[in-house]
Amino acid sequence: MQTAAVVTLILGTLIIAAAALGLTRVIFHLRAVAKTLDALDGGVQVIVAKTSTVPTVLPSVNASLKPVRDFCEAI
Repeated sequence: MQTAAVVTLILGTLIIAAAALGLTRVIFHLRAVAKTLDALDGGVQVIVAKTSTVPTVLPSVNASLKPVRDFCEAI
């Protein structure tokens, strides 16, 4: 009976060690994915800034065209 208990403890230890190894690998993969997503988020923010819509750019365009508008009104 004592041999059966030792074999059970050894098998249990091996199963727990295999599960711990698998979970450790999952942690490393998730860290790599998180780094990739952080880099991707930075790239997306650059794209958002470069493709901003007209309403956010419109006041600066109107300010740049004010001298042209004043000249046209003077004619």
